[in-house]
Amino acid sequence: MQYQTVLKKMKTELNEEVSYYLDVENDFLNLNQLLDREIEISFEGYECLCCGEEKKIFRQGNCYECFYKSAAVGDWIMRPELSKAHLGIEDRDLAYEKEVQLKPHIVYLALSSNVKVGVTRKTQVPTRWIDQGATKAIEIVEVPNRYLAGITEVALKEYVADKTVWQKMLKNEVLEADLIAEREKIKAYIPEEAKEYFLENNGKVTEINYPVLQYPLKIKTLNLEKTPSYAGKLKGVKGQYLLFEDNTVFNVRNNEGYRVVITVK
Repeated sequence: MQYQTVLKKMKTELNEEVSYYLDVENDFLNLNQLLDREIEISFEGYECLCCGEEKKIFRQGNCYECFYKSAAVGDWIMRPELSKAHLGIEDRDLAYEKEVQLKPHIVYLALSSNVKVGVTRKTQVPTRWIDQGATKAIEIVEVPNRYLAGITEVALKEYVADKTVWQKMLKNEVLEADLIAEREKIKAYIPEEAKEYFLENNGKVTEINYPVLQYPLKIKTLNLEKTPSYAGKLKGVKGQYLLFEDNTVFNVRNNEGYRVVITVK
């Protein structure tokens, strides 16, 4: 079967194994059902997810112009500590920024390759953890806005990593760690403004299993601009990556805005 689509990050559902869905032709393709099937991905062009025009994608599914004007990709997205909506200060669109920033946010510890600290909107739990390929995660602070989450993350990343080693995550080379114990180690470093929001009694560690039959041994990254047509047997899905039998990995999220034809053989 053949599907035409503009790539967007895969939708996920936390079940015994994560269920993955790719948005195609006004429908969803359940990728879990395609394990061990031959899949061909053919690159056909670009479509900016913001303006919808056929412009080369610059970053995060946006063309160059949209990346620098869209409120959805302001600097505060990647650096929550730069959020200013709680002060009534606009970055690009104050109404949008209030809608996103002035909502409950979670600071968490996740185990993907190593223990890392991160930030997400409460409504994005556990989606954010799944997108990062985490196998375990725990909420440590729940704050009322993005700014407080950001300054908490900045303080804590002096003592714990804030990045995933994605190659190790994909190879399933994950360190063992007790996230409750790790939380206790770093709670003293939470900024004064956020201390009252520490989740003292939260002992819930979320465990996440991925639909993977075979992990890559030596990673080869698929770049659609260099390899506009690729076919391989799908062996797993983890984070936002498709994992193939020949050790090729394809980051769907990094290719948002790319128009492709997907052929399932």
